[in-house]
Amino acid sequence: MARLDDQFAFLLEADRLKQVNRATTLTDGSRRENSAEHSWHLALYAMVLADQARPGVNIDRVIRMLILHDLVEIDVGDVPIHSANGAAHGSAEVAAAEARAADRIFGLLPADVGPGLRALWAEFEAAETPDAIFAKSLDRVQPVLHNIASGGGTWVEYNVTLEQLETRVGQKVARGAPAVWEYLRARMRGFFGPA
Repeated sequence: MARLDDQFAFLLEADRLKQVNRATTLTDGSRRENSAEHSWHLALYAMVLADQARPGVNIDRVIRMLILHDLVEIDVGDVPIHSANGAAHGSAEVAAAEARAADRIFGLLPADVGPGLRALWAEFEAAETPDAIFAKSLDRVQPVLHNIASGGGTWVEYNVTLEQLETRVGQKVARGAPAVWEYLRARMRGFFGPA
């Protein structure tokens, strides 16, 4: 029973991700997306866009990473890449807070499960393996597609420039899914005027 206690404690804690609102809106612009919805949607992206992954990428591992990648937001919250606090995105301070959150959250699980999931989360964050590079690229793709679908969405709200998109988003997407970035790039240019 202790094992089930630990497993269900983790699952109940993970439910709190539904309460973390992101900067990105739904494609119809009606409300902010929550981080659990985002994680589910990214798992679907991985399945549907698997043909865009480089050879050797294990889509099952990518899906696992994407389901887990934002659990740390339960403690840290969403740090939008284009917000006024966007400089904090990826900072050492946020990375340390997320690592502490990962230790706590994955630490709820039994010892034969938690460390493996914690390691998968860390692999995603490092974005050095082919699986993590592709997963990270999809994490950047989804908000772009949402902003295109919602008429510019939060790009307008945060005064995002094309240059910011290229450096903060495009480089990561192109690293893991170059054809996807070219597709999105052609569709988003209209929101930023002449280059």
